[in-house]
Amino acid sequence: MNLALFDLDHTLLPLDSDYEWGQFLVRIGAVDGDAFARRNADFYAQYEAGTLDPVEYLEFALGTLAQFPRKQLDDWRLQFMEEVIQPAIRPVAQDLVKRHQDADDLVAIITATNKFVTAPIAQAFGVANLIAAEPDETGDGEITGKLRGIPTSGPGKVIHTQQWLADKGRSLDSFARSYFYSDSQNDIPLLSVVTNPIATNPNAKLKAHAQAHGWPILTLFDD
Repeated sequence: MNLALFDLDHTLLPLDSDYEWGQFLVRIGAVDGDAFARRNADFYAQYEAGTLDPVEYLEFALGTLAQFPRKQLDDWRLQFMEEVIQPAIRPVAQDLVKRHQDADDLVAIITATNKFVTAPIAQAFGVANLIAAEPDETGDGEITGKLRGIPTSGPGKVIHTQQWLADKGRSLDSFARSYFYSDSQNDIPLLSVVTNPIATNPNAKLKAHAQAHGWPILTLFDD
């Protein structure tokens, strides 16, 4: 058994699910359009530049979720999946995941985006293992707006991956090959500790790093 880890946004999806969720909330009138859209765009620009403070962003994103009853959030999430995510899922990305599953690899998606947004997306890819930012919840499932643990971004992805594997009695070194597919320089910490880092739809910074280190570059999406 090998290990295959996948980033989600701009790696398996040709979009950023976190950003698109915010835009969706604006579109349906759930949040103040101008103010939210500006802040959402600012955070996205920081992410692209590699300067995002993940805790600050997650407190913003989870705080927005906490404004609404869970039942309302769940209904909106279904609509979001139908209108935004499902049309964006490409067969080429599904086939990549399936190749690893057919090889009996241990497959997981690891993303900085919170688990509320990404859980149904992982299910749509047929991936049971999802490592994502954990929203704090009350006993009856309401989202409090707080983050559980540390963010699943940058070096945090390494920590979360190691803990997830340890819970299974495994480690990165216990696999003959460990793959990680990602598009962003933000994921260089985890890309650097697997045996097979694959820059997937890489942004300019990751592409330059991959070329300098002889990492393979994979392009899934032409647009």
